[in-house]
Amino acid sequence: MKKSIEKFRIVLADDDLDDCEMFDLALREVNTNFTLEIFNDGKDLLNYLHTIESDLPHLVFLDLNMPFVNGFQTLTEIRRNEKTKDLSVAIYSTSSSEKDIEEALVSGANIYITKPTSFSMLEQILKRVLEMNWQFQKNRFSKDTFYFRL
Repeated sequence: MKKSIEKFRIVLADDDLDDCEMFDLALREVNTNFTLEIFNDGKDLLNYLHTIESDLPHLVFLDLNMPFVNGFQTLTEIRRNEKTKDLSVAIYSTSSSEKDIEEALVSGANIYITKPTSFSMLEQILKRVLEMNWQFQKNRFSKDTFYFRL
């Protein structure tokens, strides 16, 4: 009997519904072996991560500007919790502010991605991010490899 290949579990936390839809569509174009959970704020994401009984996601995409609990607060809580501290977290934001990039790096994000302006660029980014060696990304932090650009 063939063993089925495990689906790559992805979570997106973003309050912009259009961005969520575009992300989902682009992800489907570059990879079909995934599951995607979408949360519209950090509070709901944290509740999910802390109560999930099954396996945690492989990768969390986290917007910075969300209501209730913003991306930085969410990231801090993820890193504080024993259960979630080792999750791979990609900041996925419209901000390209040096201050935000620096704060995300210091707060423990694995990578910082500025939201692209076109669907094709988003597809390219997602393809490259999903092909990354996340073990390397977790262990070799440097500002040069942290800020992801095409």
